[in-house]
Amino acid sequence: MTRTAAVRAARLDQVCAEAVDLARSAITEVDASDVGEHLDVVAEADRVVTHLLECHLAGYLGWRWAVTVTRVPRSKHVTVCETVLLPGPDALLAPGWVPWQERLQPGDLGVGDLLPTPEDDDRLAPGYLLSDDPAVEEVSWELGLGRARVMSREGRGETAQRWYDGDHGPDAPISTAAPRSARCGSCGFYLPLAGSLRQAFGVCGNLYAPDDGRAVSIDHGCGAHSEATREADAPVDELSTVYDDSEVEAVAVSRAPGSVELGEPAEPYGHG
Repeated sequence: MTRTAAVRAARLDQVCAEAVDLARSAITEVDASDVGEHLDVVAEADRVVTHLLECHLAGYLGWRWAVTVTRVPRSKHVTVCETVLLPGPDALLAPGWVPWQERLQPGDLGVGDLLPTPEDDDRLAPGYLLSDDPAVEEVSWELGLGRARVMSREGRGETAQRWYDGDHGPDAPISTAAPRSARCGSCGFYLPLAGSLRQAFGVCGNLYAPDDGRAVSIDHGCGAHSEATREADAPVDELSTVYDDSEVEAVAVSRAPGSVELGEPAEPYGHG
């Protein structure tokens, strides 16, 4: 017959809990103004207590000073065990460390940079292995001239998915705004890729297209499609002639007698 031993919670030692001033005085490597109010006291074990004090250090928002104190049995003399700076529940923390190869983003590689490829990269396979991609098989058995490694099926699938979901796939803004018939697969500037990716991807060769020189999906599209035509201008109805100068007939007009006094000067016409 076995019994599970119950874990007894540590009881807060009152003598150690009252040693707030001792805990505060133990923080000696910073200015006194960097130590704030007493926040809490935690029982760590029998006669072992940790005091938590507010931290005012610049850049340590939400952190707390933790001072652990203790005493021997039947003694009222409290001593300091350790003093540390710990993050609180709402502390401002630095991002978790991530290996450099996982931090890299497309476009990070600059001029002169060197990016070594891991030996166990799943995107690559030894060049001497058979592949289900005809374009890969053409070079996989070359003696002395073939590539040491070629893209594996997993690498090609990952690449195809990234391209299809990116800015050169069917859901790109420039593609959805283009006419439905303006798809890359029917464009004269579309250059299909080799191998298994030929079924879904090619390279744009249109100088005036925004995707020139980039891999695009076969159902991508833009307004620079080779068969895009401008709508014919609507015919303009010609209005009937209001009057024709060639049909104007000169008519002599005489004033009626008495309309103008003979002695009156001529009236100005206003145009000098």
